[in-house]
Amino acid sequence: TEESKKKSTMLASRLLQSSTKLNTAKATLTRLLSTKEPVVPRILDRKAGETGPGGRGSDAGVKVAVFGASGMLGRYVCTHLGTNGHMTYIANRGDDLEMRFLKPMFELGRSRFTFYSPRDRDSIAEVIADADIVINCIGKYYETKALADTASFPYFEYKVNYTYKETNVDIPKTIAELCTELQVDNLIHVSSINASPDSSSVWAKTKFEGEVAVKEAYPWATVIRPSQMFAPEDRLLNWFANAAERFPAVPLFEGGHALTQPVYAVNVADVIQKIVDDPEQFEGKTVDCFGPQDYSYKELAEFVYDITRQDAKLADVPRDVGSIIGKGMNLLGTPMLTPDQVNLWSEDFIPEMTQEEYDALPTKDKIYTMKDFGIDAVPIEKIAFNYLHRFRVGGHFVDAPGYH
Repeated sequence: TEESKKKSTMLASRLLQSSTKLNTAKATLTRLLSTKEPVVPRILDRKAGETGPGGRGSDAGVKVAVFGASGMLGRYVCTHLGTNGHMTYIANRGDDLEMRFLKPMFELGRSRFTFYSPRDRDSIAEVIADADIVINCIGKYYETKALADTASFPYFEYKVNYTYKETNVDIPKTIAELCTELQVDNLIHVSSINASPDSSSVWAKTKFEGEVAVKEAYPWATVIRPSQMFAPEDRLLNWFANAAERFPAVPLFEGGHALTQPVYAVNVADVIQKIVDDPEQFEGKTVDCFGPQDYSYKELAEFVYDITRQDAKLADVPRDVGSIIGKGMNLLGTPMLTPDQVNLWSEDFIPEMTQEEYDALPTKDKIYTMKDFGIDAVPIEKIAFNYLHRFRVGGHFVDAPGYH
């Protein structure tokens, strides 16, 4: 009968709930009795103060402010924060509708978009507000520009809006100082594995200076240093595919012999989410994120064109010649190439140690890697086809017999 079916369903539901509670109790007891402190935070465990059914429909009891949320890494960070029920304050420099693509990542009412100006300290403080954790993902591969009036012909000029120093040093420093003033519990700062005072790239130099400035203003900051990131929105693999369509020949600076070790942007976001889950454990620490294999830029180009089947001509371009080309293209609003990018791609963009050397570091000087978080680096071969096949003439459907 219908009544007996309802009773059976209710009984099965209660048994399932009891089983789940028992398993949770066993796992909790095991962890309490364990003498080994895990490196990897357990995101699936319910936190103290967390309410709701779990996941995006819950309240994790932690408020997170994110700067640079609209960038490639920032959007994946927001996806994780929304999935795990964090109340997220998202900083935006324009109308919040410009970042409306982030809204579906959160449950209704679990995100707040706040306007700010990077040069207005008070507006940055409004974004941070009562946040428990602040994440800074701000970054730009070129110096943004705007048209300005002049008194003589041609009566206008290009004026730099935000320099590398402002983007990579001044703004992160201001955020770190405000985190100290507002007594924010934790700060996560995204830098670069290529950050170095000795680099010929201004971008890499200012990334290093930004790290130093953040550490001075907020010594407990956790610094994330990813290598070049790839994802559907990247400017690495997509750059080669776009260059084949726009340039008569694709430039390989200094022969394209410099090495890079690309990391999947989602993996970096995974690391950040695990730190958000247990930030105190990683206070003052550095985390290097890199892929499983290094490639020369020439190898990356050949890999991309093997997928896209573009008839691209590769040209060996000296750094000086590439810088001249970059200066011309840098006049565009969103430049395909800049002189600084030429310098950056003429140097190795790889971690300073092997994974074995990272593992052998003493606890005092420990630099974490994705391996310490239980995250296996995803190789580009598993992801690249998903967003590069669109550059094929006819897409991947041309391989389907009888499709056309």
